[in-house]
Amino acid sequence: MLYLPNLISIIEVLLVTIPILLAVAYVTVAERKTMASMQRRLGPNIVGYYGLLQAFADALKLLLKEYVSPSQANLILFFLGPIITLIFSLLGYAVIPFGPGLAISDYNLGILYMLAVSSLATYGILLAGWSANSKYAFLGSLRSTAQLISYELILSSAILLVIMLSGSLNLTVNIESQRTIWFIIPLLPIFIIFFIGSVAETNRAPFDLAEAESELVSGFMTEHAAVIFVFFFLAEYASIVLICILTTILFLGGYLYYDIDFLVLYLIQYVNFEYYLEYLVKEGIWFSNPLIEGLFYGLSLGLKSSIMIFVFIWVRASFPRIRFDQLMSFCWTILLPVVIAFIVLVPCIQYSFEIIPSNISLL
Repeated sequence: MLYLPNLISIIEVLLVTIPILLAVAYVTVAERKTMASMQRRLGPNIVGYYGLLQAFADALKLLLKEYVSPSQANLILFFLGPIITLIFSLLGYAVIPFGPGLAISDYNLGILYMLAVSSLATYGILLAGWSANSKYAFLGSLRSTAQLISYELILSSAILLVIMLSGSLNLTVNIESQRTIWFIIPLLPIFIIFFIGSVAETNRAPFDLAEAESELVSGFMTEHAAVIFVFFFLAEYASIVLICILTTILFLGGYLYYDIDFLVLYLIQYVNFEYYLEYLVKEGIWFSNPLIEGLFYGLSLGLKSSIMIFVFIWVRASFPRIRFDQLMSFCWTILLPVVIAFIVLVPCIQYSFEIIPSNISLL
């Protein structure tokens, strides 16, 4: 028999997981439509209105396909690898604040938790590539692991600079620290570096060297098909959505938006909505209703994250794939020295102007 707190926890998880999986499905459709538009093609337009059900048709096709596993593979690890990757891709959403207090778990060490979870997802890729007993899959998993480990250093160093400005590892505190100014303005070069590292961290073009079709057939998932391939597919796009939400939280103010009071007054004065809006203001519904306020918080976070996802797709459609040695050299010889220089510069500026956050200065 389930106790009430356990039932509430299950409902909370479902309320977050189901919309995320639906968002992942429609990100795939958005990517195909956007890339088709950039390449003067139509893209998916048959299944459903304007091709909106194409993702569900693809998922159904993969789920109904016959699964054939390699005879010489380590079957336990072969199945376990994609499952590990998907689980750890979804666990990161547990600490995402969709509004003030609107998170499954508002950890004080939320940023550290996300870094740990993203690091563990690498084990799934490594296990899947090694257990397949295929040289293509094994080389792809080694490339992917080296790439993820290298660029995680860039991401964690860039996040360290954000922590220096906010003084906390809590994601909600980082968002609330940006009510005066978004961190993208003082840390614009770090935002660009963080975005480049995010593209590499999610194995996206032009950094998808782990899935280089011309060299490794399909990388670490060469031998995977049907349902197991769906796990890798979902994990990849869930990681893209998660890293875009994290970018929004760290640099673009997260769920923050312009004060709704001024928006209401503007609409009353200039858009002739006075009858409806004046009633809402007089009754106190607009200003005090937490449901409406939470809706605007969610829309703000969703809109900013959608813009970041579009930039991910834009980058994929615009830049050619680079060589693997160029990818690793770019990380260690260019990005890392720049980030280390900023790690030295930013605390010096904070100390000179006496603007070190209180949480850090007390340590």
